[in-house]
Amino acid sequence: MTTTELPPAPQGARTPIALRPLRWLRGFGRPPRILGLDVARGLAILGMAGAHIGETEPFEWLDPATWTDLVHGRSSILFAVLAGVSIALMTGRSAVPERERLPDIRLRLIGRGAVIFVIGLALEMLNTPIAVILTLYGLLYVAVIPFLRWRPWQLLLGAGVLALAAPALLAFLAAVMLHPYGAGIGFVLYGSYPITVWMALLLGGLALGRMRVDRLRTAVIALVVGVVLAVVGYGLGVVGQATGITASLEGSSSYAADGSSEVWSPPSGWDGYPQALAGTDPLHAVVTAVFAVEPHSGGTAEILGSGGLALAVIALCLLLSRPLRWPLLPLGALGSMPLSAYSAHVASIVLVAGPGGFFSSNPFWGLTAVGLLLVTTLWSMFFGRGPLERLVGRGAAAMAAIPTSPVITGHRLES
Repeated sequence: MTTTELPPAPQGARTPIALRPLRWLRGFGRPPRILGLDVARGLAILGMAGAHIGETEPFEWLDPATWTDLVHGRSSILFAVLAGVSIALMTGRSAVPERERLPDIRLRLIGRGAVIFVIGLALEMLNTPIAVILTLYGLLYVAVIPFLRWRPWQLLLGAGVLALAAPALLAFLAAVMLHPYGAGIGFVLYGSYPITVWMALLLGGLALGRMRVDRLRTAVIALVVGVVLAVVGYGLGVVGQATGITASLEGSSSYAADGSSEVWSPPSGWDGYPQALAGTDPLHAVVTAVFAVEPHSGGTAEILGSGGLALAVIALCLLLSRPLRWPLLPLGALGSMPLSAYSAHVASIVLVAGPGGFFSSNPFWGLTAVGLLLVTTLWSMFFGRGPLERLVGRGAAAMAAIPTSPVITGHRLES
């Protein structure tokens, strides 16, 4: 043993508080934990903070000063892909979970989703202008249950079908039904986070997590695939903008963030339906949905482009976290407690601007980033898991503790 090594702590004993930072520096982010994924989550949190409070210029490829505009929409998409990876890691990593484990896994996912959903509602009660993603995020933990035993190729196929077909189908249905609205469809289908879009991203992340994401070869392949998808997706968006297909997309939106109708007053009965249907132009709506690439447009081009960019970012984080472990530790600490960090960021807006208040400030964005990195690093050093992550874990454990009905497997009765 060299003088720089610390003696191992006795089994079951707590590490003295003075030694916790040193042990954290030596051990945090090492296997079985995957530091690159924590780093990517940290970037997603900082990006979402920038989307909420940052001052950005419209993106131009040749003007680096406008590149901060990339945080809009893409940060939450990165977060969704990483959610799929996390679910894969907690339900068997590269192996499909055995059928015997499914009842426990399902209950734990429902417990996690329920706690996250409630936290999302609490953050919405703070009355900020932020479209809080956590309510849908909690719902996704339940929606993913039927896909837990799918193979990676099946997950990728499902993600591809959703990415290619769902935006056009939703646009067609909205047009022929004269833009229906309501609390349910506004939340799930036509709000800021359409579940079809986010399920495509979640399934893609779940597939990535099942393919030995800790391997160098997987990261390299993911980087290449991500770049290709980004080029294809953003290429579609460029074509749509150049041809004028998506020029009126923003102005033609009929939905507020809560799903309520803003510009459409549907006729009553069938008398005016043919004229109303011609006004909605279902064919144009479908084509627009395919080429839509703007943040939160929910178009095929956005899913492919921003989803590919998210995949490339994750791959780069996985590759760079190997040689750059030390400088990336604070980002990793932030990404290890994304729920706590996200909630603290939303609460900070209320503290500064008050309920219902809105402001944008790059200095405050920078201050938020530094504060989150510092606080989460210190918390991780001394306490480990984030406070809300502990709460979610307890919710999952409490749900899993609920006794399940006996099931018959083979010729035996098991409970």
